[in-house]
Amino acid sequence: MPVLAVIPARLDSTRLPHKPLQLLGGLPLVVRVYERVIAHGVADHCLVATDATEVIDACEKYHVPTVRTSTAHQSGTDRVAEVARHPDFASYDIILNVQGDEPFVAAAALNGAVDVVRSGRAPIGTAAAPASADVLQRHEVVKVVRADDGRALYFSRAAIPFLRDAADVALRDTMIRQHVGVYAYTPAALAAWVALPPHPLELIERLEQLRPLAHGMIIGVADVDAVEGGIDTADDLLHANLRWMQITAMNASAASQTLTMRTA
Repeated sequence: MPVLAVIPARLDSTRLPHKPLQLLGGLPLVVRVYERVIAHGVADHCLVATDATEVIDACEKYHVPTVRTSTAHQSGTDRVAEVARHPDFASYDIILNVQGDEPFVAAAALNGAVDVVRSGRAPIGTAAAPASADVLQRHEVVKVVRADDGRALYFSRAAIPFLRDAADVALRDTMIRQHVGVYAYTPAALAAWVALPPHPLELIERLEQLRPLAHGMIIGVADVDAVEGGIDTADDLLHANLRWMQITAMNASAASQTLTMRTA
């Protein structure tokens, strides 16, 4: 089942303007995300979907494939769905939506979401990781509660599962899952998602995945070990660049040691 990975990118982010073009390790963020997806090898083809000429120009400079999409899209999912409808991509059985601000996204999250769909467990796959209780009070962190078969019961910015009795705190803590914002879909499920009208729960929580869930579509949630975290603010970008420098230094050190061993 061939996989098409699509990275939706837009310029009008309010918290970090021109986010896809912000530099991480000297290259535009959207290029770094593309490199990450390619390195993981989960997709048969990967591209960036955008309505911004500036993003297309930046991607072409680094030989990143792009598709120009409509300016009317309200979400990344809508943008990915436009790409999936294109005749050039009709041969792909699974569409993978990778957020354009996730340069450190883990292979386990991408593979987990894809495997949910490939295995037939659900037409939509995503991922979540165990989290500590402190995330329950952070509204910017999306939590998910799953059924025993792995399907999502609900996504929320609120503290779920809610602790009714302090005696159950240990049990509650085993159930906390932080959502990882990657999605895999069958083309039919993706088309059905974007054809649905916005749901009140989606509008209240500002979580678009509540639209298909509230309309009865099944979303399977794969388990991963940890959430890498995206880039939403200038502070996030600063920390990401510090992390990039650390990774680069570690890789350079490892390469130097390997060379020394080979020449010894």
